[in-house]
Amino acid sequence: MLKFYQMKHIFEILDKMRCLRKRSTVSFLGVLVIFLLFMNLYIEDSYVLEGDKQLIRETSTHQLNSERYVHTFKDLSNFSGAINVTYRYLAATPLQRKRFLTIGLSSVKRKKGNYLLETIKSIFEQSSYEELKEISVVVHLADFNSSWREVIVQDITQKFAHHIIAGRLVVIHAPEEYYPILDGLKRNYNDPEDRVRFRSKQNVDYAFLLNFCANTSDYYVMLEDDVRCSKNFLTAIKKVITSLEGTYWVTLEFSKLGYIGKLYHSHDLPRLAHFLLMFYQEMPCDWLLTHFRGLLAQKNVIRFKPSLFQHMGYYSSYKGTENKLKDDDFEEESFDIPDNPPANLYTNMNVFENYEASKAYSSVDEYFWGKPPSAGDVFVIIFENPILIKKIKVSTGTEDRQNDILHHGALDVGENVIDFKQSRQCVTYLRLGEFKNGNFEMSEVNQKIPFDIHCIRIYVTKTQKEWLIIRSISIWTF
Repeated sequence: MLKFYQMKHIFEILDKMRCLRKRSTVSFLGVLVIFLLFMNLYIEDSYVLEGDKQLIRETSTHQLNSERYVHTFKDLSNFSGAINVTYRYLAATPLQRKRFLTIGLSSVKRKKGNYLLETIKSIFEQSSYEELKEISVVVHLADFNSSWREVIVQDITQKFAHHIIAGRLVVIHAPEEYYPILDGLKRNYNDPEDRVRFRSKQNVDYAFLLNFCANTSDYYVMLEDDVRCSKNFLTAIKKVITSLEGTYWVTLEFSKLGYIGKLYHSHDLPRLAHFLLMFYQEMPCDWLLTHFRGLLAQKNVIRFKPSLFQHMGYYSSYKGTENKLKDDDFEEESFDIPDNPPANLYTNMNVFENYEASKAYSSVDEYFWGKPPSAGDVFVIIFENPILIKKIKVSTGTEDRQNDILHHGALDVGENVIDFKQSRQCVTYLRLGEFKNGNFEMSEVNQKIPFDIHCIRIYVTKTQKEWLIIRSISIWTF
């Protein structure tokens, strides 16, 4: 009886949301997703009647009537379970152990150009011997043309045989019989029918790839099949993950283009796979990913610069049309992501809106922004533990606000932390140097400072009329 009233309460909420939709821009898709997520809580507790499960199942599959496809979608009511697909292994040896990162690629036959082999080559060539031990690459050849698949598999096995034998490279195919109907779909956004078919199938391609990779590693990154990698990208990704320890995130982005360089926890892959299947015909996959991230309560995009992955294809996989998109934040050579040890940040400057001090210390593309500082104002970093610093770099201003720099300032390092008025402060400071053109950078700090550093202080030496942006504070340790 209790469950009945709980379910009744959910339907009352949904009814209110339907009324709200008449007065606002709340989408049917949002209502449906929330409804299904609520229902899932009860399905997993096994309190829902079989008829209710069937209703959800029919809704989520867009009322597919062909018995040929029903078994693909029969378990969509369980968002955390694996999708029942029997994959064909086209090139593989058994995975010997769980890796740190799985790199997923889905590829189909293109009318012009083929970049898949170059993408795989880039992944392996840009990884060190030690990094190769921690990655696995899964390629989903998703085209229904068996002749094309055979040619591609032959090329892959000839060029990357040692990686296949080592269990680092797996090539799979999800048979056509597991796909939903791809013709006569809804033409959202007034897309032509062939475009709708292409992007809808692509959503399912990715869903089956994600489903396969759910238990192969701790983390998963999605690439497209026409991508070039930055050198030692795995080390950079690991450093970012470490810097975000204790922070909630769903998706980390290492490229600003399409479905390239999007990182997930592997435990989220089953839900993401189900989500793409459920709304496969609604919109392109990168749009769906934005909804997925929001539903799991990550409000903002978390993207890192420089980008680790670059789009290199010239022709799109859709009709062979030209696609010259490039990520101008990409850097081919390895870049040194700072360590930025755990710390508390404090400033007595007047902070503008939500551009708080912590944003200057993050690896994310964010910054601190304050109103015009006065002489004697400070921005302080207090480390949880004393550290030995190799290099310090502080950048102020941005490309579009080039005058919001620290015009007159210095950087100090401190020791001997004490508790003072519900905060911690260093007792003594030593000046390292002055800011020049809004920036400060110093290497071999350990050779200049005779003590382990507990604090770093940015000190305003002269009042300025311009606002101040501290774009990034980067600390490298031993």
